[in-house]
Amino acid sequence: MTTEEKFGPLEVPEHFNVATHFLDVPAGRHPERIAIAGEPREVTYGELAALSNRVGNALLAQGVSPVDRVLILLPDSAEFIAAFFGAAKIGAVVVPVNPFARATDYLHYIENSEPIVAIIHSEALPEFLPASGERPQMRIVLAGEEALATGGVSCAKWSEWTGGASDRLVAAPTSAHDSAFMLYTSGSGGKPKAAVHRHVDMLVTSQNYAHGVLGLRENDVTFSVSKLFFAYGLGNGMYFPLSAGAKTVLNPERTKVEHVIELVEKYRPTIFFAVPTFYAAVLRAAEEKKYPMNFSSVRQCVSAGEMLPAEIFQRWKRRFGIEILDGIGSTEMLHMFVSSRPGHCKPGSCGFPVPGYEVKIVDDAGEPVAGEEIGNLWVRGESAFERYWKIPELTARTKRGEWVVTGDKFVCDSNGYYQYCGRADDMLKVAGMWVSPMEVENALLGHPLVAECAVVGEMDARGLMSSVAHVVLRTESGSEQLAAEIREHVKARLVPYKVPREVRFCSELPKTVTGKIQRFRLRDGSNSK
Repeated sequence: MTTEEKFGPLEVPEHFNVATHFLDVPAGRHPERIAIAGEPREVTYGELAALSNRVGNALLAQGVSPVDRVLILLPDSAEFIAAFFGAAKIGAVVVPVNPFARATDYLHYIENSEPIVAIIHSEALPEFLPASGERPQMRIVLAGEEALATGGVSCAKWSEWTGGASDRLVAAPTSAHDSAFMLYTSGSGGKPKAAVHRHVDMLVTSQNYAHGVLGLRENDVTFSVSKLFFAYGLGNGMYFPLSAGAKTVLNPERTKVEHVIELVEKYRPTIFFAVPTFYAAVLRAAEEKKYPMNFSSVRQCVSAGEMLPAEIFQRWKRRFGIEILDGIGSTEMLHMFVSSRPGHCKPGSCGFPVPGYEVKIVDDAGEPVAGEEIGNLWVRGESAFERYWKIPELTARTKRGEWVVTGDKFVCDSNGYYQYCGRADDMLKVAGMWVSPMEVENALLGHPLVAECAVVGEMDARGLMSSVAHVVLRTESGSEQLAAEIREHVKARLVPYKVPREVRFCSELPKTVTGKIQRFRLRDGSNSK
């Protein structure tokens, strides 16, 4: 099937630039329409396009050429969107990373991506400067509070840098298949690696998921708890709403339940995106009646990042009357490729393949599994990443022709619903039989005192694999008696070999900034909580 056939009415010309499609075109049609509802202020499509052009011209003035990398360390903001599209418009490769990271993380990003320019926020400066010495030729642009001490490092000031540039810019003659941006994986399994994406990939995911599943329209207001530097958040909060001429709500601050609830009340979003751990945190706050909550404006909630436990889905629907569409995507595929559908959600399931994608469940030899067996999920679709940056051997292992090996374990039931069973390296084989940590965790979450949990494998003294549950409680302190009670709770719901050998209580679970539980830290004992 050709690209044009998969896109339906959309055609991709020989020359295609992501900034032109997602920003210039809608800005030309409705320049006065609000693109960013907040925070901290409203920004129109016309203003956003003009600022993006200034960034592109300022980068050109600094000698940035096509395929040069531009590192972005900015909070969710108009500046982030303008920097992203400004760099992409001149043909550079955009590299957005976490603006709340540490010096060791920035050192990795700088060494790996070799950016020619870094656009950073002042709050990131203390952590970024120690790492910046690794690449002294890299030019730095500072946004935010510009009166900060820069340790003798020369930094251009955002207001002066963009203020002196023209707000008119002709897009570079990029093709749909030229590299446009690199996204680092969240690091749930170790050091982040960068997946390179093309200009066309955002168009594909917008068509397939934002319009094909969510039915996004111009009167929608999107709000994503996940940040823009993350593949999931980049779609939710930036190019999805732009693709429909809709509004987005941006939160430049670190994610806190109380503040997110305030923003929901203030801006009245219609589509709300989060991860399972955040939905669980909101439910805890609601049950404790910490602050008033009003999700009445929301027509659709969406979850990704990890499997949404059936318990969380059911409690959310009872509390707010809204289904949560659970789905699975990846940095490699840019966004969702399996998702639940409105009105057809099955608790504990990710639903069905998103239009435009094909999936299959195979064994370790790449052959289809029989019946409802657990196997490895492979996916193919036009938004697949081009390659891993500087890791050709991993690219070869992950891309098998048109198919991408996701590293996820899945099962498909007789009705065609796909269920996530965990990462391949999270699956446990106990007594010769596969155990999905997600299934056990869902049973644990049914206990009234369990707030969060993660199940990992551990070898016992005999060298046999068994499961251990790490549990965060709602209120009470842990005890041997409570641990036994929780094990009995699971035993009443699952077969004996799936019951955790031990329950360990902790104050919090190790997570990535995007909310994924870092099970590898629990397995290797590096979680200090």
